[in-house]
Amino acid sequence: MGLRENAAAAAGRTPVSTEQAVNAVGVLPAPNLSEPDLGDLSKDAEAAPAVVAWSRVMGEVRAIGKDQRFDGGNAGRFNFRGVDLALNAFGPACRKHGVVVAPVKIEPQYRDISTKNGGVKRECTVLVTYRIFGPAGDYFDTQAAGEASDSGGRSTPKAQSIALRTLLLSAGLVPTEDRDADAMEFERAESPVRSAASYVDEICNPHTSAGRLRQIHYELNSTRQLGTLVTNEVGEEEQIGAMVVRIGKERAAGGGQ
Repeated sequence: MGLRENAAAAAGRTPVSTEQAVNAVGVLPAPNLSEPDLGDLSKDAEAAPAVVAWSRVMGEVRAIGKDQRFDGGNAGRFNFRGVDLALNAFGPACRKHGVVVAPVKIEPQYRDISTKNGGVKRECTVLVTYRIFGPAGDYFDTQAAGEASDSGGRSTPKAQSIALRTLLLSAGLVPTEDRDADAMEFERAESPVRSAASYVDEICNPHTSAGRLRQIHYELNSTRQLGTLVTNEVGEEEQIGAMVVRIGKERAAGGGQ
């Protein structure tokens, strides 16, 4: 007689099988969860400092793609790497190399925010200090921040999950294997050249400084417009370059700036 039968007999009950129990309550037994075999710790790994052990974990997690899709309607759609993907990648590797990641300090901040539908959500911004232990018992600390909002009291765990994901992806230097954004090439459009006529009012303005007049002359010279004819302050045609020089000299002679 097994333990189950002994316990049932001691309690004055008739023992039932697992199948009978499942049929009685309509539930299935927990699945047999197994983890991929990543090998045993070697003597070298057991003595490795925390930073060395963490680097070995990084070596196990080569890439995590942005395979999860967020569809926020008007808020936008984008692909992302969620905390579950990060944990599924780092969990086995950390256990293989004897690494423990534990939060040792949590600093949350809260505020209420209004939604466009007139509702109110609680926003949590959290800064978490994590301690990464190696197999030898030494450790190093690092930090990660997370932010989330929720109307049902779950903003804090959401923010902490985001902080953990941020830690694993950033401290683990995990690439996405996406195309490098710097690999994209583009040509800048040429800036439109300001016309000579558009400078006339500024040149004639008595409040335009001598320094600005010199700058205008430089701009006109760089765009090869010094010889362009414009209508000056007395209604006559004059080359704009000569006009700038003349007005600058007149103001200097009259004591203007």
